[in-house]
Amino acid sequence: MSRPRLPFVIGVAGGSGSGKTTVVRNIVEALGNTQVSVIEHDRYYRDHPTLRLEERAALNYDHPDSLETDLLVQHVKALRAGQAVEVPVYDFARHARQPDTDTVTPRTAVIVEGILIFTDPALRALMDVKVFVDTDDDTRFIRRLQRDITERGRTVESVIDQYLGTVKPMHLEFAVPSKRYADIIIPLGGHNTVAIDMLLTLIRSLAGR
Repeated sequence: MSRPRLPFVIGVAGGSGSGKTTVVRNIVEALGNTQVSVIEHDRYYRDHPTLRLEERAALNYDHPDSLETDLLVQHVKALRAGQAVEVPVYDFARHARQPDTDTVTPRTAVIVEGILIFTDPALRALMDVKVFVDTDDDTRFIRRLQRDITERGRTVESVIDQYLGTVKPMHLEFAVPSKRYADIIIPLGGHNTVAIDMLLTLIRSLAGR
């Protein structure tokens, strides 16, 4: 693989609770905090200010159309051009965007992380390395349940209903087929130290380390 121009873009995809965050953290630690910008796809959920909370909660957030991916594509292009971007801030408890944004600046590497990032051709085309984190369904569901309760203010019932209603079927329809676009597949998620070490060796070489 030829060395890409800087900044280079790493896509980290995988099902909900697959261990994407662990893989991203390993990449950041390998390159250094000051050398990596991270953007999460789920910051780009579309806003629905005219809907009541109950109506927003009932929406399908696991379909690609629920995300403003066109804006993410614009932001990644800007970062590759050396320009800072204003990334949305999303309130997962209220299912709504907040009025403020976070400034993300271009660095040596840009990591784009999300379940559905490989389903969009324009976004895929901006990635120099595409990584899919693959973990069994039971493990992923338990991790999602724990996260949504502790970090996103959800109830057990709402997490289960959402998982059975949209998360699982959309995972099978969109996330699993997108795995074919990956350059590297990491089985067992963040616990596969051999695969992660191989990935980090590649990324260090791209960064000129």
